[in-house]
Amino acid sequence: MSDKHDETNEALVRVQGFWEKYQKVVLIVLAIIVIGGGSWYGYNEYILKPKEEKASDLLFNAQLYFNQDSSRLVLNGDGENKGVLYVMEHYSGTKAANLCKYYAGISYLKMGDFNKAVKYLKDFSTSAQQIQMMAYGCLGDAYSELNQKTEAIASYQKAASTFVKDESNSSEYLFRAALLEETTGNTKEALALYKELKEKFPKTDKGFQADKYIYRLSIEKN
Repeated sequence: MSDKHDETNEALVRVQGFWEKYQKVVLIVLAIIVIGGGSWYGYNEYILKPKEEKASDLLFNAQLYFNQDSSRLVLNGDGENKGVLYVMEHYSGTKAANLCKYYAGISYLKMGDFNKAVKYLKDFSTSAQQIQMMAYGCLGDAYSELNQKTEAIASYQKAASTFVKDESNSSEYLFRAALLEETTGNTKEALALYKELKEKFPKTDKGFQADKYIYRLSIEKN
């Protein structure tokens, strides 16, 4: 019993010694955690949240113009309402500003400014797979127009694998990747992609067409 009592006292002494030695450090760390947590809450509630809401409000009219294929108005606004370039510049870091990269990239693609299309589409990402698929696909189109075929093929393949539930678009992008490989002279790679197209999307228009490409390339190969 005495030994247990002594062990308890020794443990208590060690704890007291630790506290006396490090209490300032512990209190400072706790203060940082409490203050930091409060600061983070304050930043989210009073700075980031209002910023997000304002950016979303500004984006509303640009989205309407995007649906109307009015690319210049999407980018620059109409004089009364701001465009996506303004939102990206003044509200960077918001979800709305990220979405603006998609709108800007597509708009520049439609206007034939392929370098700017690549710039914005490369920098865009989203967890919405349908939108991400279209972004990769349009990025592939922009690269293709710039004759950057390797980058275009990679982008098309990403598009084809991002949201396979959309078989129509997925098969289209895989077909574009295969066709680019073929026109680049990479027959082996093209044949593999046409076969993948036939296997994954047999009921689509491009899936039906794949047979003739597979047959032709197989004949040429032999």
